[in-house]
Amino acid sequence: MSTYEVTRSAVIPAPAEDIYPLVNSFHEWTKWSPWEAVDPAMERSYSGSDSGAGARYAWSGNRKAGSGTMEIVDTAEPRSIKIRLEFTKPFKAVNPTSFTFTPSASGTEVTWTMTGENKGIGKVFALFMNMDKMVGADFERGLAALAGAVAQRKA
Repeated sequence: MSTYEVTRSAVIPAPAEDIYPLVNSFHEWTKWSPWEAVDPAMERSYSGSDSGAGARYAWSGNRKAGSGTMEIVDTAEPRSIKIRLEFTKPFKAVNPTSFTFTPSASGTEVTWTMTGENKGIGKVFALFMNMDKMVGADFERGLAALAGAVAQRKA
């Protein structure tokens, strides 16, 4: 079974305390997630906690957006957030995802990591598509948008 990891980092010129709430609540993801604009008619639902462990988010959209769920499973404010990401369409997959927030000289280094296994149809898909190339650019856009959302909150 082949595994993969997609990781991107960016330094955001703000303390972790200003960034963390935008990731720790799925209600805030509409401000920065790179996938929010994929399907303007995408259906979203929230359940569980408003933020932190137990917060849940589900989406269902067009073919490109697919459908799935996310749940925050562990937090260590303001250092890390762990998420269980499950895709149900266009293919089934569970991808543990994490965000870490590390102080740096010019702000906070935010690292976004997703891991997964290529199983079933995913194994065939992996022969032709590189997950790092496919998702990495989305992570980069998301981190840039997160920096913008932090700046907007401070303005």
